[in-house]
Amino acid sequence: MKKTTIYDIASALNTNVSTVSRALSGFPGISDATRKAVIETAKRLNYSPNKLASALKSGKTYIIGVIVPSVEAHFFATIIDSLEEGLKNSGYRIILYQSKESLVKELEGVKALLEAQVDGIIASMSLETDDVSHFQEIINQNKPLIIFDRVNRPLAVPTITLNDYRAGFLAAEHLIKNGYRKIAFLTTTQQIKIFEQRLNGYKAALAQYNIPLKHDYIVFGTLSIAAGRESLKRLFDNQIKPDAVIAGDDFTALGVMQYLKDINITPPEIGVIGFANETFSAYITPSLTTIEQFPANMGEACAKMFLQMVQQVQPYDNIKHCVIEPVVIERNSTKRR
Repeated sequence: MKKTTIYDIASALNTNVSTVSRALSGFPGISDATRKAVIETAKRLNYSPNKLASALKSGKTYIIGVIVPSVEAHFFATIIDSLEEGLKNSGYRIILYQSKESLVKELEGVKALLEAQVDGIIASMSLETDDVSHFQEIINQNKPLIIFDRVNRPLAVPTITLNDYRAGFLAAEHLIKNGYRKIAFLTTTQQIKIFEQRLNGYKAALAQYNIPLKHDYIVFGTLSIAAGRESLKRLFDNQIKPDAVIAGDDFTALGVMQYLKDINITPPEIGVIGFANETFSAYITPSLTTIEQFPANMGEACAKMFLQMVQQVQPYDNIKHCVIEPVVIERNSTKRR
């Protein structure tokens, strides 16, 4: 079946090709009546524009690369969904790449997306990311780069983040106000700023409520169910027995709760709080107290910021930073009777 072209539309309307082209591309100087007739005829003839040709002509593909650590986490999945919703009327679409918390995979992702000629990249860094030269290459090519959630100081780019200092403070303060005093903090590598900020917030809350900081209550590891089990077991094996645990995310908190179950302890006997308000958090037993990070707001902000960048003469002329405020979602894992 022959594919409809703008020549077919022009012939059907008894007009010239340049008029059809201008009407379809929204070019000024075309009357509303002509534009309407062209669009209606294009639909009737099942016209589909040649996006490759348009991209070669304009230098734009209208595709954005998105890199996330994992789509398994409800947090990142919600951001992606919200981002797509925010872009749907702009003509932009996304290509998604998962780093799986690997720097090597993240490097491969940036390379593949740049080779695909994406118009820009929106990314959240892997836990292994300590070298950001691959992200700097995006900036060097003058393509928009936005970093969300997990950021790195050397990059002078727009960011969308949680107020992570406040998140760490609120998590510790919530436990303190519920009567807990020996609060462990299970976190991860500090090259990603958010984890450093959350730890600082935890320390600040202890200081404000005159609770001595005990460094052996802070465990550095990875973020996963297995890591939560292992980190808490390490504390107990060393005869360090906290009365509450702040876990680096809800998956780590789930591992903490599994280990507590293994040793016949049920929260809130030992309080447990996580981060991200993953879907399962409300449905496990006991339900998990967590820090809400508002991923839908984060995705919406990413879309808005990207569209602002591509409308500027230079994408980095007006670098902005969006900070989202967290809240505590209290559930049974910290509710003392």
